[in-house]
Amino acid sequence: MLRLQGIVKRYGTHLALDGVDLEVPQGTVFGLLGPNGAGKTTLIRIITRITGPDAGTILFNGRPMGPDDVAHIGYLPEERGLYKKMKVGEQAVYLARLKGMPRPEAIRRLREHFERWEMMGWWNKKVEELSKGMAQKVQFVTTVLHGPQLLILDEPFSGFDPINAELVRTEILRMRDAGTTVMLSTHNMGSVEELCDHIALIHRAHKVLDGTVREIRKRFSTRTYRIEFQGSRVAFANALGFSGELVDLQEGGEYSVAHVKLGPGATPNDVLRQLIATIPVHGLQEEVPRMHDIFIQAVGEKVPGAVTAEMTE
Repeated sequence: MLRLQGIVKRYGTHLALDGVDLEVPQGTVFGLLGPNGAGKTTLIRIITRITGPDAGTILFNGRPMGPDDVAHIGYLPEERGLYKKMKVGEQAVYLARLKGMPRPEAIRRLREHFERWEMMGWWNKKVEELSKGMAQKVQFVTTVLHGPQLLILDEPFSGFDPINAELVRTEILRMRDAGTTVMLSTHNMGSVEELCDHIALIHRAHKVLDGTVREIRKRFSTRTYRIEFQGSRVAFANALGFSGELVDLQEGGEYSVAHVKLGPGATPNDVLRQLIATIPVHGLQEEVPRMHDIFIQAVGEKVPGAVTAEMTE
């Protein structure tokens, strides 16, 4: 769907992007991550043709991206912007017309969305009469109304209460399942874990991490397992043998819980075989790294450059 090759962008002496390559698969939620100032917003502005790159190419549906492709993109920027004195319905129709929709079609689709989102009572209200969250719902609807092939959302959950945030999550997944490609830029790692199929991490103008969420988690795995068992601390330590290192252990209740880091070449089955010969084991589960921890670790790396999850396969 979208491929960026060797994207470079400078603002005076500041290098915002330095040879960034990116491939966004069709029909996925793609997380664009990075700390403040990393270059994410610059990259989005280049994709949406608000600005142009100093070097590099962008392919949209397999061909060089042109001005007409913007009509197939929906973009919700972090900086929200609606005309406060205009009525909600009037403004929504106006924004739909800017995307090339005939007025009757725009009104029909807007009414469908407003009814589904329980917003019909706002149609004749002025934007300045709405709360921040209500205004954000209006802007989200106008962003997706024309059925974009590529939907770019910059911090879409900012300012939403939990109920409306869940509505937006549901809509994002519905659109993805219908074939829309979604690029999600956010600092909310919980949303990344819930929604994203692929991610790329930008840091100091470089792409430092790229791959599916599953691949990324595999790459950053600490090979640590949570084991529930019955018995004493001493019995567990004696039974563990040399297959793993005991990281910590909490005794109490029906089961005690240990965290064990596998030794070189060891497998979970090796640990289980050693343990069950001596003590009752109730469960074993890998401690999957959180995206928050992966983000912190990857950004902490000193050497910039592209690192893909496939490199560890």
